[in-house]
Amino acid sequence: MIALTLAEVAEAVGGTLHNADPAALVTGPVEHDSRKAAPGGLYVAIVGERVDGHDFAGQALAAGAVAVLATRQLDLPTVLVADVQTALGQLARAVVRRSEAEVVALTGSAGKTSTKDLIAQLLRHRGETVFPPGSMNNEIGHPMTALRVEPTTKHLVLEMGARHKGDIAYLAEITPPTVGLVLNIGTAHLGEFGSKAGIAEAKGELVEALTSDGIAILNADDPLVRAMASRTKARVLYFGESPGADVRATGVRLDDAGRPQFTLTTPAGSAPVRLRLYGEHHVSNALAAAAVAVALGMSVDDTAAALGEAEALSRWRMEVVERADGVTVVNDAYNANPESVRAALRALVSMGGRGPERRRTFAVLGEMRELGEDSLTEHDAIGRLAVRLDVTRLVAVGGRDAACMELGARNEGSWGEESVLVSDADAAVELLRSELRPGDVVLVKASRSVGLERVAEALLADGAAK
Repeated sequence: MIALTLAEVAEAVGGTLHNADPAALVTGPVEHDSRKAAPGGLYVAIVGERVDGHDFAGQALAAGAVAVLATRQLDLPTVLVADVQTALGQLARAVVRRSEAEVVALTGSAGKTSTKDLIAQLLRHRGETVFPPGSMNNEIGHPMTALRVEPTTKHLVLEMGARHKGDIAYLAEITPPTVGLVLNIGTAHLGEFGSKAGIAEAKGELVEALTSDGIAILNADDPLVRAMASRTKARVLYFGESPGADVRATGVRLDDAGRPQFTLTTPAGSAPVRLRLYGEHHVSNALAAAAVAVALGMSVDDTAAALGEAEALSRWRMEVVERADGVTVVNDAYNANPESVRAALRALVSMGGRGPERRRTFAVLGEMRELGEDSLTEHDAIGRLAVRLDVTRLVAVGGRDAACMELGARNEGSWGEESVLVSDADAAVELLRSELRPGDVVLVKASRSVGLERVAEALLADGAAK
């Protein structure tokens, strides 16, 4: 964090000091987990559903934290505020204002975290880059990431999520973006927003936050995203496979392992790209990241080379591990919506290959949450797609929605042994242990709250034991 005195912290958040030296300097990290508190840091006492952070303030200061950001007086150096969450955002805004970092913000219904990781790996070639581990895209994780900027930080890359209208506008106010990227509009959180148009209205708050000096990067292949050009004062740059896109891919193909290759084409020239990531859906993510890099001054050749070096950084997002017995486990269990599940199924089939050497493919799919009235229809469609793609075995995990997925597969023409419904992760593991054989490819995917990552972890543990 850029160093601030406690007096400056209090001024930034509209707070008052209690038992604190105004000249004491905060030089270390801002943390809301007392176990991570470090010398020179600031501890943020957040009151959660189960835990009150104020109860752990003493531990944080014992570990070296300078003071506590809190809503009640403590017998410790404290910055008192009315609302800790609001104050956290105000402090992040004050720190970002003091930095010279270019703020790159992105949003979308699918692919945010993977694209954020790609952007960060590209921009590292231009200078010090701060970005969040995993998602951290809400009103807590967002400012916590922004507070990691240092005087030497050149880029701050931030993922913005939205569950309600106004969420992205709020996050953009904390960290006014230089570049705003919108990936796509899908059905994630459809239950919250009511329609894709409602989702687009919320996601478009990002480009509305850009000034005339900013850059809006929009997906030319998504009509709802492309239409956002009318909502921004910024210069617009389009990415996609459409012929009219400024940054586009041509000659897209997959290698035998399901990793994309294509030619990256920009106004400044073209270069070949060979990704290390799995699945054709990463072409769009790579193009979005390339558009950001090119917009900020990277050459086409350097951008293509950096894309070829980039790896999956965040856990449970198309993590591919081959066991010693030849079974390949694809752990994509962090989250799921209809768009991402379709992409993962296509990636699974690509990894299985074709012809006489084709490997058996298992899709272990849990329920997709927050789809509202469309939930049964969307689960039915996923089951049908698994059959159309010729997935060897669909294992639907869960209750009503999972049953609808499995029924969709059977109605599409699945034979009795091609699809099966099991009640939970343990039942899925038991089934897979009895059926898997060397060479099989297993995809595990579900919404985060389902906890299906336990299936992947159990399969990998089995492989290690062998």
